[in-house]
Amino acid sequence: MLNFFRNTLLISAVILSSCSDKPLNSPYSNTEEGKNIFYSSFQERPKHLDPVKSYSSNEYAFIAQIYEPLFQYHYLKKPYELIPLTAEEMPKVNYLDKNFNITLDKNNIYYSKYILKIKKGILYQNHPAFYKSKDDYIYHALSKNELKNINTLKDFENDSTRELIADDYIYQIKRLADSKNHSPISGVMKEYIYGFSEYNNKLNKIKLNSKSERINFIKSNNILGVQKIDRYTFSIVLNKQYPQFIYWLAMPFFSPMPWEADLFYSQKNLQKKNITLNWFPVGTGPFRLIENNPNLRMVLERNKNFRGEVYPSINDKLNEKKLYSINKKKVVPFIDKAIYSLEKEQIPRWNKFLQGYYDNSGIASDNYDQAVSLNSSGDIALTKDLKDKGISLETTTTASTYYIGFNMLDSTVGGNSKKSILLRQAISIAVDYEEYISIFANGRGVVAHSPIPPGIFGYQDSKEYYNEAVFNYEKKDIIKKNIEEAKKLLSKAGYSNGINQETGKPLVLYFEATGAGADTYAFLNWLRKQFKKINIQLVTRVTDYNRFQEKMINGTGQIFQWGWNADYPDPENFLFLLYSKNGKVKFGGENAANYNSKEFDKLFVKMKNMKNSKNREIIIKKMLKIIQYDSPWIWGYHPKSFSLSHKWVENVESNLMANNTLKYKKINNSTRQKDIKIWNKANFSLLYILLFLIIIFITSIFVMIRKKDKEKIYD
Repeated sequence: MLNFFRNTLLISAVILSSCSDKPLNSPYSNTEEGKNIFYSSFQERPKHLDPVKSYSSNEYAFIAQIYEPLFQYHYLKKPYELIPLTAEEMPKVNYLDKNFNITLDKNNIYYSKYILKIKKGILYQNHPAFYKSKDDYIYHALSKNELKNINTLKDFENDSTRELIADDYIYQIKRLADSKNHSPISGVMKEYIYGFSEYNNKLNKIKLNSKSERINFIKSNNILGVQKIDRYTFSIVLNKQYPQFIYWLAMPFFSPMPWEADLFYSQKNLQKKNITLNWFPVGTGPFRLIENNPNLRMVLERNKNFRGEVYPSINDKLNEKKLYSINKKKVVPFIDKAIYSLEKEQIPRWNKFLQGYYDNSGIASDNYDQAVSLNSSGDIALTKDLKDKGISLETTTTASTYYIGFNMLDSTVGGNSKKSILLRQAISIAVDYEEYISIFANGRGVVAHSPIPPGIFGYQDSKEYYNEAVFNYEKKDIIKKNIEEAKKLLSKAGYSNGINQETGKPLVLYFEATGAGADTYAFLNWLRKQFKKINIQLVTRVTDYNRFQEKMINGTGQIFQWGWNADYPDPENFLFLLYSKNGKVKFGGENAANYNSKEFDKLFVKMKNMKNSKNREIIIKKMLKIIQYDSPWIWGYHPKSFSLSHKWVENVESNLMANNTLKYKKINNSTRQKDIKIWNKANFSLLYILLFLIIIFITSIFVMIRKKDKEKIYD
């Protein structure tokens, strides 16, 4: 009994001694506590980390910190502005005639030639692919036995680096042309880069027995329009004038790729161990991926070979207000590591953010009311709880557009007849997107009047640009037309009170949808009610995504919901969605509505290669008036992005075009540690009371037993 008593006291002492101020719920190891680390989360595994394929924002979140294209977006400037990244300067562009001679005659331009020069002395991250011994690459032809103890890149005994050269950019462009790589922009580049299509055909025809043979062939055979000038300079010739091409050169697709890495990862024995370019990127950027376990976490670490880059600056009052001057002339990156943990569920992710274990967060529908509310002036503001924690809110309208489209090939809602135009206009008035934004987006959106979102040249929030087919301008305000006006248009279209005046039958329309969740059905119920306002019966046809895609490709759908995120900040990247040569059915393009207007097309061709100017703005305005009247879309809305950050995260700036912004983030770790301890301090009061009662109980039993033992002795 004495031993039991002693053990109880010992356990109690241990428990009490562990009740320190260190949070017991911390998801991070002791070695990570207090370090210069940025903590965040991701919801699903990035599918492609090879820049030849990657085209999703959840993939760019990682590869844009590792790979470096020639140009990048200035972090602070609005409107968005491209600046050199690995390039020595912005490209020199020469216009050529049909004989490839430089011409100044605008009417005699057949080709554009971009001369691109990169900076000297840029190094790749250390990697086994670069390791040599006596001029021979040691790890390019490994046997199965040599790989016996290799399961990740960390297991290689040696690694090395080398300088970035022009050949690396040229090699990547040739990879884009290789059908084996399935690059999503290969089709676009066939249209623009001189010789790209021919190179693609050559690769498709030639018989190569192995990946290494294919790599060697690509190395030694050039695209006609992509030529090396010297070690640090190369040129790209385009088939036409295409000013927007500069934006493509800022995308990960045009990142450099060392042939050594491609050859290294082509080894089948490595691929069997999932050691591939799609899993372990090789770049020159500020970070490198040191841990890729997408079922748990992904870790980026500072690239020790990174050349350094000065934090950007702008000269205005906002610059001073946001204290960017503090970072002026300081070299990025500021953090040493970034840890992204897998969080599939919204609630755990949100709770960890509130506890301080994630440095930033979005706002999901489930926690919207917990995060923000309307203030007295009707503006969105943080709730008191979040303000008290020092959390900041960044809001911006995204460079995106979401809409409901009409299939212009459909015999009822499509076509350019007066009847079909009036029908589409009536429906566009009936569908209340302000209500949609309020119900389904928690107010996070701006009603669209055209495809062009805020922040893109050609967007204007004024009486000159509003959609006159759907809105009225009254008392200096843009107001949606009422349902009675919609019913009048419907009657003029030959469907008075929703009845086809020719057949006497009710008008029945069909909406193509995907998904089977509660949110989908709530939206479909809402949409049916919108059509019901003007007595149109809407039948919703819900299918899986593959079947939906098939309907869109074949043009058998009638009405559908679609969206588009900007590839680059230019109106051409939105207006091309209605260019007839991009029709989904006929050309396999992004014109999902299959809209066809000769007048619009003519203006689009004239506008698309122009630089931003007053003349371009005038042409865009004419184009918008055409499509607003024809109403191939119910114009929908432009979403707003809400982002939350803790007060210890510095240099937070909304930039919808830049993906490589991790290098600018700075962490005040002492503030973070202090707040985390306060917010997660365990309350041990009940435990103390429980232990005290246990000790009293055991002590009383011990005393009673001792007393009885004494009584027995005396007896």
